[in-house]
Amino acid sequence: MRIMLAPMEGVVEHHVRDILTRIGGLDGCVTEFIRITDQKLPYRVFYKYAQELETNCETPNGTLVKVQLLGSKPEPMAINALELVGYGAKSIDLNFGCPAKTVNSHEGGACLLRQPERVYAIIKAVRDAVPKEIPVSAKIRLGYEDRSSYLENASAVESAGANELTVHARSKADGYKPPAYWHYIADIKAQLKIPVIANGEIWTVEDYLRCRDESQCDDVMLGRGLLACPDLARQIKAHITGEEYQPLTWPEICDILFTYYQTTVPLYHEKNCGNRVKQWLMYLSRQYPQAALFFDNIKRKSEPQEIEQAFSQALAACDLA
Repeated sequence: MRIMLAPMEGVVEHHVRDILTRIGGLDGCVTEFIRITDQKLPYRVFYKYAQELETNCETPNGTLVKVQLLGSKPEPMAINALELVGYGAKSIDLNFGCPAKTVNSHEGGACLLRQPERVYAIIKAVRDAVPKEIPVSAKIRLGYEDRSSYLENASAVESAGANELTVHARSKADGYKPPAYWHYIADIKAQLKIPVIANGEIWTVEDYLRCRDESQCDDVMLGRGLLACPDLARQIKAHITGEEYQPLTWPEICDILFTYYQTTVPLYHEKNCGNRVKQWLMYLSRQYPQAALFFDNIKRKSEPQEIEQAFSQALAACDLA
């Protein structure tokens, strides 16, 4: 069984991919989507989203990173996919699942699921353009306004030549509201011959086990669940293999978060330097009560010295605990 890290736009950038793959349990990652319109993009744009292009498309610990493209026109998607391969991409992923209004209003992401023939045309163009040894995968939702087109879209993905399909078990209209409809993925898996990966609403080991039973997929993709519990992949793998594993404690998480802050603070304007940490704390609050307290402490702080002082206090409290 494989566990993949989801391509969460605006959240899972290369620093986060590095941290989560170092913690372990992950078999692959997908970058945030790179928006394709009508033009061939320059290397600097690809590199912005996929800095692992400089390291054989692997994170520092050797975990494969797929580069994801999002767009609505077959030819530009194919041209840019081939360009990426020239820059060292080892695997191309195509986004048909993003539910964001701004993306959908420009004919990208989940809105394409209303027309399975367009899904087919985009994947076919990319598959025909890149070398056969380069895997091409796709990520879809169960539909757009509803879930009625899930089998038609999944078939379009396979017929177009994709090597693998990830399915987020909700429609665009469902958004991110529970539940995830994993049983639909079982229908897809029964119909397709290519590997199918289940995604959506996996927050715990128990969720994984239910997802596996309902979707009939051993392979899963984790997104928000892995941000809330950074070693969830390790916990799942340990449960499956019978390995003894002690989950990460809050002091360990706090230390990881501080390292992340120190690494990323030079990349942002001072007034925004703590935004990424605050964002991650919101997810961590689901698993660690201390994260909610820490967030309350820094949510209105924006000066680096204030945030560093808050970290010092939090880490000191961990030492005393």
